[in-house]
Amino acid sequence: MEEIKEVIAELILNQLKHTALKKENILNVIEIPPSPELGDYAFPCFILAKEMKKSPVDIATGLATEIKPGKAHKDISGIKAAGPYLNFFLDKKIMVESAVNKILKEKEKFGCCNEKGRILIEHTSVNPNASPHVGRARNSIIGDSIKRILEFSGFETEVHYYVNDVSKQIAMMSLNCTGREKFSELLKKYQEIADKVSKSPELEKKVFAVLNKFESGDKATIAKIRRIVSIAIAGQKKILLDFGIKFDRFDYESSYLKGSYEILKRLEKTGRLFTDDDGRKVLNQEGTGVERGMKSPVLVLTRNDGTGLYPLRDLAYTIDKLDKSEKNIIVLGEDHKLYFQQVSAALKLLGYGSPQAVHYSFVLIQDAGKAKKMSTRKGDIVLLEDFMKEAEEKAEKEIKSRKTKGDAKKIGYGAVKYALLKNSADKNIIFNWQDALSFEGDTGPYLQYSYARASSILKKAKISESRIKSIKISSLESHEIELARKLNQFPAVIEGACRQLNPSSIANYSFELAKLFNEFYHACPVIHSSKEVQNQRLALVQSFRIVMKNALWLLGMDAIEEM
Repeated sequence: MEEIKEVIAELILNQLKHTALKKENILNVIEIPPSPELGDYAFPCFILAKEMKKSPVDIATGLATEIKPGKAHKDISGIKAAGPYLNFFLDKKIMVESAVNKILKEKEKFGCCNEKGRILIEHTSVNPNASPHVGRARNSIIGDSIKRILEFSGFETEVHYYVNDVSKQIAMMSLNCTGREKFSELLKKYQEIADKVSKSPELEKKVFAVLNKFESGDKATIAKIRRIVSIAIAGQKKILLDFGIKFDRFDYESSYLKGSYEILKRLEKTGRLFTDDDGRKVLNQEGTGVERGMKSPVLVLTRNDGTGLYPLRDLAYTIDKLDKSEKNIIVLGEDHKLYFQQVSAALKLLGYGSPQAVHYSFVLIQDAGKAKKMSTRKGDIVLLEDFMKEAEEKAEKEIKSRKTKGDAKKIGYGAVKYALLKNSADKNIIFNWQDALSFEGDTGPYLQYSYARASSILKKAKISESRIKSIKISSLESHEIELARKLNQFPAVIEGACRQLNPSSIANYSFELAKLFNEFYHACPVIHSSKEVQNQRLALVQSFRIVMKNALWLLGMDAIEEM
């Protein structure tokens, strides 16, 4: 079967005379309708309205009359207009055979695109003063899933972790640590000194004195801070690796001290850099598009003692990233939106673009009926390490109560990841254990259980995956058609997720696919059917396993054979 979207785009273009639109313009807007009644693919005619000087409804009606289904293409059984949409219906038998045979042939590569290029992704970047907490885990999970989606689509990816080792937090740590502590001791040490600094202006002066020494090249100060940072990074790296999240490079803020002052000189030439009443170097951002609800938006770059602030070094770091890769992506919390706008405006002044930002909202833990946000400084946090142990323990209890099988760690970790990915990144997550670990409904365990059920069918049929190589249709029931239709949509879902950097679309698709598979399972006997029908349905089961396993990998989850 030819790529049907390509066919549809060509059919539409053949009917348009002297259009400025190109094939890729058509391909980019072809979508999958929300229900089968509206067809298998739809072309929204809005993009033609201005050029054709007609309403989208009239354009859709005209195209539906002009393009004849039978003559258009053998796989297309019907073309209908529905309001401003031109809907295409595929021949069901051909669609099922083509979709399943393609999946069985391509296996783990089904859904892969042929994108090319190199993309640098920066995510996570927890301050090196403690163990990561759940409130920021969504950063890591979204970043890792985006990396997987891009890699699956054909891009070469490189994942970076920016280590803030020249921060006020790490300077405070140096006043309360020897550099020989265990990783598990760092959080308490940080909270102790943070509390003291908040109550003592004199102690705060000592913190800034440490930073001054560091930037001035004091060897003892640098050595001590580096020992503390190395303990923190090693501990954070281990926890995130256990969570299945890897990094290709760790970039240290201190590496950009020299470059940051070069940036300061370049900004001086713009005429926008000035020294404020407090003796700080400040960038005037009036008229740059930065909105702060203030008359004079500014970006503060240094302290009054001349030491640089995080934004100055971040500019140097970001320029370095932009020079290294043709495309850059950064995952940031919603609390960094304004800051990112300010940095982007400063980069523009210097003649640079900026990374593409994916902003995420926070994870709130439901406790005693209330949703709580976390803060490392206040100590009001749930550590990711403890949280994941609890996930495994609760999954183990759920397995025992259901008298079933399964790897508790994989189920627990999958439950957490899915719960943090299933909603779009800009929505807050209120995490609830009971909901996340349910084996029914819109949850990670439900997806894993559906995959295990499909594996169980093949096991009971006593047939190996390698023996299921193709499908031949005898007759089709509605549940088989709908399952194959959803399976056939997987490449389009991947394409959209890649373009929008949106893992939630894959999570939502996976849940819908699992639901359709379970409806198929209950309505269509597989093993207890005629040999011809059994072979047909076993091919559908295997196709489901392949696609669901691919989808779970993209979400950073494990496929489980028995549950």
